[in-house]
Amino acid sequence: MSSGAAHDRLEIMTNKTPIQLLKFFIYNESFGQNEGEEQKKLLFYYPAEIVLNNQIKDVGLCEALVKFASTFATEKPCESLHTQKARQLFFEAEKNFWLILVVSIPCTQRTKDGQEYFEYLEDDVHDSVYMAVLKQAYHMFRLFMGTFTDILERTSVDHLKVRLEHFFSRYLQTVPWERCDILDVFNGIQFLPLDKNMYLRTQCFLNQTEANFPQVKYTAFLYNDALVWSGLEQDDIRILFKYLTTSLFPSCLESEMQAVQTSPYSTRTATERPSTGHYGKFITGPPNLNDTSLGKIPRIFVNTQGTKTDECHLLVYRALSASICLMVEGSYQLNLDFCRAVDQFLGPQLTVLASDMGEQYSKRLSNSGDSMKYIYFNHMNLAEKSSVHADVSKRAASTAIPPEIVKLMSDVQADLIM
Repeated sequence: MSSGAAHDRLEIMTNKTPIQLLKFFIYNESFGQNEGEEQKKLLFYYPAEIVLNNQIKDVGLCEALVKFASTFATEKPCESLHTQKARQLFFEAEKNFWLILVVSIPCTQRTKDGQEYFEYLEDDVHDSVYMAVLKQAYHMFRLFMGTFTDILERTSVDHLKVRLEHFFSRYLQTVPWERCDILDVFNGIQFLPLDKNMYLRTQCFLNQTEANFPQVKYTAFLYNDALVWSGLEQDDIRILFKYLTTSLFPSCLESEMQAVQTSPYSTRTATERPSTGHYGKFITGPPNLNDTSLGKIPRIFVNTQGTKTDECHLLVYRALSASICLMVEGSYQLNLDFCRAVDQFLGPQLTVLASDMGEQYSKRLSNSGDSMKYIYFNHMNLAEKSSVHADVSKRAASTAIPPEIVKLMSDVQADLIM
């Protein structure tokens, strides 16, 4: 590469604008069929500051594009629209329910013959990547709120709008739009490699837990943000794993770090509980078992693709670096006595298991060294591993290879599946 070309490349990298969310909206094409009732189609729109008339126009344009594209490809619906300054993705999440995502095309200011102009870098935005991000948004909503259809059957359109507003107004702010890449396409799971004896110990422990607490319908076990075992279907654990490792665990760690910094007993760890003799505590659930508060316990919806959706309480319990997720039957009324019994049963055993697992994990870590940079994904079990990303779960800004190579991986992957 010549010095001039290298200088131009560096200038583009340092001066280009980031990829940003421009619009996100949801509509149902079967609503508002009468003239003058077009606004009934619209269920959610971001940003809310856009005037209603323009929101309705956006929905109408999308409907027209989808219908026009369907005349040429009846089997495959319209998925994307490319313009100079934006990329628009279309996803029919459920029958007649469409999610639309619009992101900006990054650009850089250049000069030619004394004239300044903007060069739009459309190759920086991959359809496959942002379609995956759009689908993840829907799947995350479905995990915590249920399907659009189920909500409508149980309640009303207005209630669905309230849920959409409550969820997406927060969720959209957490997506790292500029750092989305091929890992979002794979949306895989990091598994923890264990020897046979340790794996069987873990599975036996989970079986004992389910036997002692019949209210627990499903369990999952993680260590250091890596999955050891799960009783959920692949689609459910995939999205639950993403929530745990990118949202719940990082926020818990941040709270613990703040507690350590503000505590006068700075020599004690944030997870230490000397009165119980173990290190276990609830991440979702009662923060203090001597109080009367149950704390925040989210509800999740699993098996949404099956004949019957299961609604469960999500209790997450941690000791040291090991976490166990207990999905309790949604009809069961959680109470402090139940949580105390879970703590007494899990705390001592999970502490010992986590300690032994930590020794094995440390030995394996000291013997591993990734001299080659790679991204691995197995579509059969969703196993994913990357030596390219500094932090796979939290998607740190830095990568071990240039961003252009990561983008090239997305290009190759998109070409292979065509």
